[in-house]
Amino acid sequence: MAKILIADDNKQITMILSSYVKKEGYEVLIAYDGEQALELFSAHRKDIVMVLLDVMMPKLDGFDVCKALRKVSMVPIIMITARGEDYDKIMGLDIGADDYVVKPFSAGEVMARVRSVLRRMGGGAANVNKNTYKVGNLFIDLDRYTVEVDGQNVPLTKKEIELLWTMAKNSTKVFSRDNLLDSLWGYDYEGDSRTVDSHIKRLRAKLEKYPHPDWDIKTIWGVGYRFEVAKETAK
Repeated sequence: MAKILIADDNKQITMILSSYVKKEGYEVLIAYDGEQALELFSAHRKDIVMVLLDVMMPKLDGFDVCKALRKVSMVPIIMITARGEDYDKIMGLDIGADDYVVKPFSAGEVMARVRSVLRRMGGGAANVNKNTYKVGNLFIDLDRYTVEVDGQNVPLTKKEIELLWTMAKNSTKVFSRDNLLDSLWGYDYEGDSRTVDSHIKRLRAKLEKYPHPDWDIKTIWGVGYRFEVAKETAK
């Protein structure tokens, strides 16, 4: 069964969030400090689809836990904390968190963000193992966060994979920079559209090392970007 790991030393918060998580159809794992969070993740890694991670915890804080998780997994992470300064938000996102919620919060809002993050990554309780996409010689596996071209692994960052996945799964859509910024970094991200341009540039540079005549990332001048599939391949 798909599990969500809640790491927070406040037992009242974990109790409330657990209730909402269970209503969404997930099993709950609870950690009350950073070390316990890493131990539980290691023990249940294959089933965990989301981590709700408090920043101010004993033993290891949330930032350290997030960094440790990112060394071994691309599991979605939402930071939950009383620290609402822009610096802390940006730091959390930069080290690999997918979203950031500031206390006090409503549990309904947290679950809405959980659904949003899982939806944009194609995941959820019902389809944890269906996160793959193939076109031509391109294969994306969002469960393992891997991208292959002609069977060769392409070394991409988490955000580059999410960017490619989002556009490839919606190949008929032209994405504006703001669309991609909101979808992948969150509506309250403090960066600007140049963040998208720089990620697209790096993604293209890595993909250009491999032949891909059946698909490409196209710039639609004055609008944004589109993942384009050759007509013969799309049939």
